[in-house]
Amino acid sequence: MHPGRVRLPVPVRVLFVCLGNICRSPTAEGVMRTLVAEAGLAERIVVASAGTGAWHVGSPPDARAAATARARGVTLDGSARLVTREDFEQFDMLLAMDAQNARALMSAASGDRQRSKIHLLREFDPAAAPDGGLDVPDPYYGGDGGFDAVFDLVQAACVGLLARIRAGELP
Repeated sequence: MHPGRVRLPVPVRVLFVCLGNICRSPTAEGVMRTLVAEAGLAERIVVASAGTGAWHVGSPPDARAAATARARGVTLDGSARLVTREDFEQFDMLLAMDAQNARALMSAASGDRQRSKIHLLREFDPAAAPDGGLDVPDPYYGGDGGFDAVFDLVQAACVGLLARIRAGELP
């Protein structure tokens, strides 16, 4: 084994997390699902999304996020749900869209093992500068351009995430 490589479970299970689970995390789930399918790795990588807030539970993805994704060949489906205690056991990684959601996940985690699964999604974007902030901004209250910006950030991070999973180089 090479230094920095770990033996990953098969399948690797990734949960994307934002506040309401209607904009950013469903976008990340849809982008990653598309990348995984294109790479022929659907049997090796499982993706899902959830939220830390209950406002939109049961709602479909935001229409603006879905339209942005659709314009780029990505389908967003499912309905919003809350992160559960079981998610910390069932998923290998819980990837928060911003520091606020990472803090909420850290507070909900039981012990160091569960906390070690929590990361910011943009940690996996090789072009992201940690000192410049790793948050994916919430586009909900902004204009349509915010959804394009979010899609670009999420896609770059998901490409990096997929590369790291394929290389067995995950934290």
